[in-house]
Amino acid sequence: MRVLVLGSGGREHALARALHRDPSVTALHCAPGNPGTAEIADNHQLDPTNRTAVVELAARLRVGLVVIGPEAVLVAGVGDALRKAGIPCFGPDRAAARIEASKAFAKEVMAAAGVPTADSRVCESSGQVEEALDAFGPPYVVKDDGLAAGKGVVVTESRDEALRHADACDRVVVEEYLDGPEVSLFALCDGQHAVPLLPAQDFKRAYDGDEGPNTGGMGAYTPLPWAPPGLVDEVMSTVVQPTVDELRRRETPYVGVLYAGLALTSRGVRVVEFNARFGDPETQVVLDRLATPVATLLQACAIGGLDPSLQLEWLPGAAVTVVVAAEGYPAAPAKGDEITGLEEAAAVEGAYVLHAGTALGGEGRPVANGGRVLNVVGTGPGLAAARAAAYEAASKIGLRGSHHRTDIALKAVSMP
Repeated sequence: MRVLVLGSGGREHALARALHRDPSVTALHCAPGNPGTAEIADNHQLDPTNRTAVVELAARLRVGLVVIGPEAVLVAGVGDALRKAGIPCFGPDRAAARIEASKAFAKEVMAAAGVPTADSRVCESSGQVEEALDAFGPPYVVKDDGLAAGKGVVVTESRDEALRHADACDRVVVEEYLDGPEVSLFALCDGQHAVPLLPAQDFKRAYDGDEGPNTGGMGAYTPLPWAPPGLVDEVMSTVVQPTVDELRRRETPYVGVLYAGLALTSRGVRVVEFNARFGDPETQVVLDRLATPVATLLQACAIGGLDPSLQLEWLPGAAVTVVVAAEGYPAAPAKGDEITGLEEAAAVEGAYVLHAGTALGGEGRPVANGGRVLNVVGTGPGLAAARAAAYEAASKIGLRGSHHRTDIALKAVSMP
């Protein structure tokens, strides 16, 4: 199978790595890719939101599958264009991708499908926002209705901060605060059926102890030793399948991965948000553990042949990823600084490095080219070993002004 991956971040490097390990993949391409994907695939420089350019490239390369990484590509309708051209595509069309592109649409779908989620109000004026904040009380949760690269949500005790965030958005969803730990669950979907992947947990805040602003994600781990028994089955039956059924009823079948961000509250499982693509950085740890060949799974979704009774195979042990972020991230990340120590990091037993926001600078040396620069993945027989490998490898990397959290998976490892 010849495969094309669209995107340039850590998620796409993780996808390319998983596809590269699949013996059924005979040719692997990325557009635009990054210096990391260039080591295992052929990179092609183009704008992945350009529908015409993507279709032309996929046709020229004679690929049997296109895998879409970023949400902006989905919202641009690239999946629609590929399907119209007869090219199998893993990723929902623009209409179905509204499940992420519009928080208000997602709430509408959940209400129709009977999916448990937080009570909420859609607000288009400051007066409506103030009324909603009064109704729900602190902690205040205000979400930009549109795409915001994982940084459009403010959770705060400060009413003024909540109002400022709302004022900076065209339309927001204000909702009740959900207590309890958060879990990410991906489900592969073919428009009718869905199969779950391993649940994971990510860390959104920039600094240790869940302090600082929300980011696109500073680390993740799997498995979750504290997750209640039967969680995945419950989420599939009460959240994922009803959502897939509702979208199909609306004649917008969902093909791709449905990301359910969940809160395990004192009142039961509640949906925090849906994403229309693999989450970043959870993908990096979930795909690391997947033993079932990934290309055939994604192609089965793209062509409508996913077996709902399929039991995926998983490698034993655990994976932890630590995000190395550029100076100033998430507000104003610095670019152009040279990255050193990549070979030393990769030499750590049980660890490897995925490129997320990098480019090649002078003399072909890697430099920072985004906020989240690298994903350092550690693996091992358990979370403690995986975490140790990740942090040992991260300690080898040099990048001026960079920062990373030191507490990824720490609570899970510390549990009795």
